[in-house]
Amino acid sequence: MKSLAELQAIKEKMKNKVVLREGGEEIRVVVGMATCGIAAGARPVLNELVEQVEKLGLSGKVMVSQTGCIGICQYEPVVEVFEAGKDKVTYVKMTAEKAVRVAEEHLKDGKVVSEYTIANYQA
Repeated sequence: MKSLAELQAIKEKMKNKVVLREGGEEIRVVVGMATCGIAAGARPVLNELVEQVEKLGLSGKVMVSQTGCIGICQYEPVVEVFEAGKDKVTYVKMTAEKAVRVAEEHLKDGKVVSEYTIANYQA
């Protein structure tokens, strides 16, 4: 950084990403980021979800955040989706590619991607 103006530009650029992780109204998406989740590849999943929420214009509707241990390490990376008045949806063995589909179909269109859920997981 060479100037206060450059610092301000960086702040404005990153502001939307921080808001995506901290603010939101209707849908809360939580990515398990304990050591087991990180080791299994949760960081790219979290990053992709944040990017897709921004890309799809869902930042006022969806909050993406991280949490510690969810308690089902054998299924990591794990993503949980909470919506008011609906049952929690738990996605397991997530990848960045799966996160794109979940963002488009579930977060944007409201259709659970059932083959990625814990209820339909087959080892």
